[in-house]
Amino acid sequence: MATNRWTSADHALQYLRRADSLPHRTEGESVLLDHVPQDVRRILDIGTGDGRLLALLKCDRPQAQGMALDFSPTMLEAVRSRFADDATVEIVTHNLEEPLPDLGTFDAIVSSFAIHHLGDARKRSLYGEIFDRLEPGGIFCNLEHVSSPTPRLHEQFLRSLSIDPKDDDPSNQLLDVETQLTWLREIGFDDVDCYWKWLEMALLMGVKPISSAP
Repeated sequence: MATNRWTSADHALQYLRRADSLPHRTEGESVLLDHVPQDVRRILDIGTGDGRLLALLKCDRPQAQGMALDFSPTMLEAVRSRFADDATVEIVTHNLEEPLPDLGTFDAIVSSFAIHHLGDARKRSLYGEIFDRLEPGGIFCNLEHVSSPTPRLHEQFLRSLSIDPKDDDPSNQLLDVETQLTWLREIGFDDVDCYWKWLEMALLMGVKPISSAP
């Protein structure tokens, strides 16, 4: 069973210290920002961390109501500080191991390097919950840490982050891109694809269909 370190302040702070220096991260974020419509009304950020992605989205979407979910006390403290003066952002304490609470529906649901901490069965069920909470035409964007197809490529990824393999995060429960894209299609998302990828960093996206008029 994977060890979840995210209740540890030390682990969360270590992540925050290196988050801005993750190679190519801004490339993936840029592609994500290009695909979320600027007229969205409600955005849900799942596993928000310190709120980095939601803050980027709101730069060009100041009218959007944002909701940020996380369960790490250190991350919650950071996201509350980031949005202390923004009444349009609501912060919710929630462990993604549990089903999403009833928060209404959203025009966009996003996540950044969070869902890979869940077991595969929970990943898939969460994708279904996300689909249910999207408005028709709503978009799901998951900038995610995925598995490499070979051990050698995984070691290459770790080296690019200056991580010794013995220090690999045991919280990670990585899964390949294609399995996750297949799940999204089976659940009912349209336009499902990997919109950007660099080694083990990938942007998986899909759109909830707009129901045909009767």
